[in-house]
Amino acid sequence: MNDIVELPVGAAPAALSFDAVPVGTPLDWPIVDSDGTLLFDAGAILVGVEERKFLFDNFRPQRGDAPDAPGSAGSPGADGAAKPDTSDPLSVKDMHLAIGALIGVRQHIGSTAPMHPCRIIGFAPNEALFATPPLFEGKHLPLGVGENVEIVAIASQAVFRFVCTVEAICQLPFDYIVLSKPGVIRRLRERKSIRVRARLPVRYGIGETGESYEGLGLAKGISALGMSLTASWPLGQVGDRLRVAYHLKSKDLDSHVETSAVIRNVQKGAPGQPAVHGLEFDRLDTAQQMAMKAFVFDRQDDVLYWNSELK
Repeated sequence: MNDIVELPVGAAPAALSFDAVPVGTPLDWPIVDSDGTLLFDAGAILVGVEERKFLFDNFRPQRGDAPDAPGSAGSPGADGAAKPDTSDPLSVKDMHLAIGALIGVRQHIGSTAPMHPCRIIGFAPNEALFATPPLFEGKHLPLGVGENVEIVAIASQAVFRFVCTVEAICQLPFDYIVLSKPGVIRRLRERKSIRVRARLPVRYGIGETGESYEGLGLAKGISALGMSLTASWPLGQVGDRLRVAYHLKSKDLDSHVETSAVIRNVQKGAPGQPAVHGLEFDRLDTAQQMAMKAFVFDRQDDVLYWNSELK
């Protein structure tokens, strides 16, 4: 089942009003987002006003059968909470950082200031680190020699946090910075794969079998192994299974994915507020696995580890 509705090209949008979408009765027409991505099939039922509110809060719903609807055909596992490691002191070698590994730099240690991404480009025998200059609004972040900075590093098997001193800011033979040997290194979490930001409409069905999808959610974080799915209410308990369908599109990718997933954690919101589900995919075929990896690879500079999870 395709996830993009093919409609006449060049037509103007046909936005739905809130009251035009019925609740509790089958839809007479499909609902699509502004880019043509299918949100609800004809015949689907919005269970309650919460689901309708979720639809309008997160998407721009339009009738999929209207002649003036959009015509474009384009369109960790869920990770647990950070758990600092308190075992023996770690060294740079213990982190297994590779050339090209992503790190985030924060100027104000312990603050909620944003992390600025850059990459490791080398190591010194004394465990100093060489890195590309972190960027802020397209320009080099103004760092000073002797300044202490907080670092979050994404290694092959875990995420780490430590503090370094800026030892040098170099411009020849190219721009790079030298960071001192890290101070105390803390392991924040083990990880199976990098998780990146996303905004994907996801149709879901309760249970691992079935031919239709009962609801609509929004994936705000995704990895090659799972996703963080926001829905208008809790869709099940830990260990329950869902069917999910969504569309991936990036520079060299245009792929539809339909699979099942296991609920690994559920964060319930306040009454009337959405719930967030950590899903782990369990039935991706080879082509789907490659599509997921390609989608995540294209977005590695927007890693979710730079956000408030690590504040």
